[in-house]
Amino acid sequence: MLPSWLIIGAIAFLVSLLINRIPTDDLRWFFRLRRPDWLTFEFAIPFIWIFIFVSLILSASIIWDTDINIIKKAILMTLYLGLEVAILAYTRVMCAMRSLMIGVLIGGGGFLLGLFLAVLVFFTNKSALYLLIPYLLWSPIGTYVTWAMIPLNRDFI
Repeated sequence: MLPSWLIIGAIAFLVSLLINRIPTDDLRWFFRLRRPDWLTFEFAIPFIWIFIFVSLILSASIIWDTDINIIKKAILMTLYLGLEVAILAYTRVMCAMRSLMIGVLIGGGGFLLGLFLAVLVFFTNKSALYLLIPYLLWSPIGTYVTWAMIPLNRDFI
């Protein structure tokens, strides 16, 4: 039997392939946006997100392997999937709509979903909870960066 982390990781990868297909014009729009001067760590953002996705996959795997009611397990797995979709939708939808404010709203909504998931996971497995912390710490930072970009890009609110 395949380990849960491999199955959950494969599902996460497939979901990312489906959602993260961003047209070239949309990416071009995103890379033309002005960033705040203090955003000196932008080169690290892809690596931060890789770490976060691995942490989320491991967290979901721990929950899957935890001996809990199948309905609770299904609810938690659905929330993990919803969180991945929210994370991936940030760039996809913000670029498609060419709106930084949409990015802020999706980022904030994703954080709230992650916080709700963390509360439920808290009562299920502490190790899985600890693996949600990188997302809960980074999400407000990423959302704030988008918020700080709005005054620099007034045409793209």
